[in-house]
Amino acid sequence: MSLWRQSLLSLVIIAAGFGLWARFYPGAGEILAPAGLGWLAAASTAPGAGDGQSRGQGNGGGRGPQGVVVVSPVIEQTINDRLSAIGSGRAARSVEVRPFESGRMTAILVNSGASVKRGEIIAKLDSEAEEIAAERAGIALKDAEARLKRTRQLRQSNAASDVQVTDAELAADNARLALREARLALSRRSVESPIDGIVGILPITAGNYVTSSSVIATVEDRSEILVDFWIPERFAGISVGAPLTAESVARPGEVYSGEVSAVDNRVETESRTLQVQASIRNAGDRLRPGMSFQVEMQFPGDKYAAVNPLAVQWGPDGAFVWAVRDGKAKRELVRIIQRNTTSVLVEANLKPGDEVISEGLHLAREGAQLNIAGRQAPKPAADAASKPAAAPSGS
Repeated sequence: MSLWRQSLLSLVIIAAGFGLWARFYPGAGEILAPAGLGWLAAASTAPGAGDGQSRGQGNGGGRGPQGVVVVSPVIEQTINDRLSAIGSGRAARSVEVRPFESGRMTAILVNSGASVKRGEIIAKLDSEAEEIAAERAGIALKDAEARLKRTRQLRQSNAASDVQVTDAELAADNARLALREARLALSRRSVESPIDGIVGILPITAGNYVTSSSVIATVEDRSEILVDFWIPERFAGISVGAPLTAESVARPGEVYSGEVSAVDNRVETESRTLQVQASIRNAGDRLRPGMSFQVEMQFPGDKYAAVNPLAVQWGPDGAFVWAVRDGKAKRELVRIIQRNTTSVLVEANLKPGDEVISEGLHLAREGAQLNIAGRQAPKPAADAASKPAAAPSGS
């Protein structure tokens, strides 16, 4: 085949394809209109003279909607109304108990798992030297107080001066402070619990030499469990006191009510998340620090119109749908917010209860009358010329 024949055949194929595209592609008229070729789409949909004549003879000259379209309702859906996160629990208060001084531990007065009160002695260190120092300070105080008493008696008989009385009073005061200091050193040989709580596993037994850095026991107050979790920055408006539920991952089905007890003051720049702390009551002491929890929170959320995914089309100015207005097609631009399995959330001039075309989109034209599946087709206007003439009166 010669080159000019191949070129001619290619042009014919291209022209035929262009004509089919202009005929069947939804929105072809809008695409061609800026180039002044909108008449191609209009001409491709216009009926031929013979066709119009035959249709006119069949329905009285009027032309109704051609083909059937399927519509689906617009519904309203809410997004960003629920937050789900995994958090780790810890005790409301936890203290690692350490002695004030170094020494050999002589006794441990509690067992692992025991419940202790604040100020209760849980262990003792050797304290003989401190006991001797306290007794010596007590004897010195008695001597200083006796000297002060004699000096005051002598002052009454002018046998002692005011300066001597003042010196005696100062010596008595110093003796009292020395006794107080000795008793404090003695008390620090006993290790007390700083909080109410439960004693953990004891890492040291009696007879060990300990220092001020040695952990004697860990006491935890687990009447409440604090759950630390992280939320996306779009929920940064969360406030202290907001209600939530926490479900133990280890015990499915056990759901605990709680509230937000603290919110961090900054968003982590690397993860773009915000740390939040929740507090839940540990009724029955069933929960333990370190357990993981599934935290759920409810929010008002954002409401959007949801349409059938098949209804969304694309044109030169973006996404759009064909809405049904008084039985006619109306092109509505939409902004897609979120795509789901069964719907597309959009921002548009649509409200719940409106209808959009989901099937038969090639039949939709701006302002065109629609023949909707399952509904009675609108009757075409009767042509005056097709009405039968009235029968003549008279004989």
